[in-house]
Amino acid sequence: MTEQQHPITPPPELVQQWIENAANPDYESDYEQAIATQAARWGADQELEACCEWLQQRDYYTPFNQLRTARRPKAPSLKEQALDSWDRLRNEAWCEEIDFDLDLVRRALEQLPE
Repeated sequence: MTEQQHPITPPPELVQQWIENAANPDYESDYEQAIATQAARWGADQELEACCEWLQQRDYYTPFNQLRTARRPKAPSLKEQALDSWDRLRNEAWCEEIDFDLDLVRRALEQLPE
């Protein structure tokens, strides 16, 4: 029986890179989890790109861009994270006496560039 390779199979060089990264003592996760996570992310990205290419080949231009955006959203910026944190603080601290001006802090955060 011949062995068929699955269409989403990482190249050996990429697997070697994952192994080297996972063996790094600075890596926060355990070895097997680090490799499995990288493999899952890579495979999901390959599948997403294949789906987008399929849509594009059939002249479905708008949906494939929307699909990619929806399935791989950008991480929130530091400014967005700070504003979310501010909102949580404001919601939790409403009943406490706070001796600094939270509205001033929010206005300053809103003026920062992304």
